[in-house]
Amino acid sequence: MVVGQSLKLAALGLAIGLPVALAFGRMMAGALFGVVELDPLTFVGFTMLLIGVALLAGYLSARRAMRVDPMVALRFE
Repeated sequence: MVVGQSLKLAALGLAIGLPVALAFGRMMAGALFGVVELDPLTFVGFTMLLIGVALLAGYLSARRAMRVDPMVALRFE
């Protein structure tokens, strides 16, 4: 469940960020010489990197939460 929530947040960030990045890429291609409007390798690589980091962060936090005894956590609060 924790990993799924972290992936949902990463997907939301990608859904917002990729169109914005495409728009800025078009602006930069018109303003700077040698800048490519759409570089699929960069977009795919960054997307895979972000998904991998979200998976790792969700997994590590879920693994840490599984180690806590529920009774100890309830007594603490």
